[in-house]
Amino acid sequence: MSALASVERDLRAAVAADVVAPTAAYLTDMTEARGLSGRADAVALPRTAEEVAEVVAWCYAHGVAIVPRGGGTGYAAGAVPLDGGVVLSLERLDRVRSFDPELRRIAREGGLLFAPDPGAAEQSQIGGNIATNAGGPHAFKYGVTGKWVTGLEVVVPPGDLVQLGGPLRKDVAGYDLTHLLIGSEGTLGVITAAWLQLTPAPEAAWPVIGFFDGVSGGVGAIERVIGTGLPVAALEYIDSEAMRYAGASFPGEVPAGGFAVLADADGSTEEAARIRKDVLDVFGEDALALYAPEAPQEIAALWRWRDGLALVVDAQRGGKASEDIAVPLDRLGEAIVESLEVGRRLGVPACSWGHAGDGNLHTVFLLAGDDEAELALAPQLAEGLFELALRLGGTITGEHGVGFVKRNWLAKQLGPRAFELHTAIKRAFDPQNLLNPGKKA
Repeated sequence: MSALASVERDLRAAVAADVVAPTAAYLTDMTEARGLSGRADAVALPRTAEEVAEVVAWCYAHGVAIVPRGGGTGYAAGAVPLDGGVVLSLERLDRVRSFDPELRRIAREGGLLFAPDPGAAEQSQIGGNIATNAGGPHAFKYGVTGKWVTGLEVVVPPGDLVQLGGPLRKDVAGYDLTHLLIGSEGTLGVITAAWLQLTPAPEAAWPVIGFFDGVSGGVGAIERVIGTGLPVAALEYIDSEAMRYAGASFPGEVPAGGFAVLADADGSTEEAARIRKDVLDVFGEDALALYAPEAPQEIAALWRWRDGLALVVDAQRGGKASEDIAVPLDRLGEAIVESLEVGRRLGVPACSWGHAGDGNLHTVFLLAGDDEAELALAPQLAEGLFELALRLGGTITGEHGVGFVKRNWLAKQLGPRAFELHTAIKRAFDPQNLLNPGKKA
């Protein structure tokens, strides 16, 4: 009997969780388009935290790697099993265990908001959002996922179920282990439950898009919004090349060559209206055109367009390479221009968009999906972005995580002593290096 079949058979006999043979659905994430796919010996599907702990304990006792997995929507191969082991899928841990009575009242009256607005909301899972500390457009105002987590229930090696933090507004007892696990990408423990803060949904939210003359015009508008202190909820950019691809589906008029800046004004009806007016004034100084929908259906159409932007761009040539670097805000314009130059040097078309208010770029290199030589350029293109980010004083990842794709660049960003402390934390939690090995460090 093969080792693969032995792990599957022996784990199934030892634990209460369902254990199945691995299928393609559990071996990839969004990096599949660049040829990344893994291999696993078995997939475990626990229903409870106790079943998770049982699987981790068995794997740790038998020296078998454990790869935690949520929705599989990551962009860094963080949930891809590299070289066998057990994929620990948490898709069945979907129960709300408790709900603050006061929040129930607020929810009935006006709704509640999970403010970080992480991407791929229809497919991604909260455990994965926490494990990568994800954030989306509205993280500019509200912060990323970790800001809204007050406690975690986690399984740590060799199979212990522990609670870090809890339903508390304040807690400074001991080291902040809760936030050490947030963003750890499954390398320190397996998150089985979380205490989340929710906030009342805003009464109104009105987006405004301004179109500007090139990168300098668009970045100038971004700097004015930030410099004047306007409390917009989101501040996004879509460069002129991305608009060239996606302009046909935009729900308004798009001036030729326009670099788009999207701001979202939210709050009470009065506050949102005031912010919207101020944004229109700031954008109107030199905008080629403005689009400021007011009807709910028009606003919904605009956000559907923004949410579908990546799909439209990805479809242009059948393949892509893309990374989410982030830079200081005063280097944003430079970063956009130079990131596109990375593609030009290799003869690959590129475009860029991202969370402007956070200095977070998503530059995309469009690769011919049927050209193996061009697809093979993906690592070189990605490394060009990482080098650019570090040269400008930024980071190799703003929200997607390090995973497998960026692991060799972490030491370059952190420096020798900080990286030594980073790896020491990993050893303290996971001395056998069985939790998501080959990722993050």
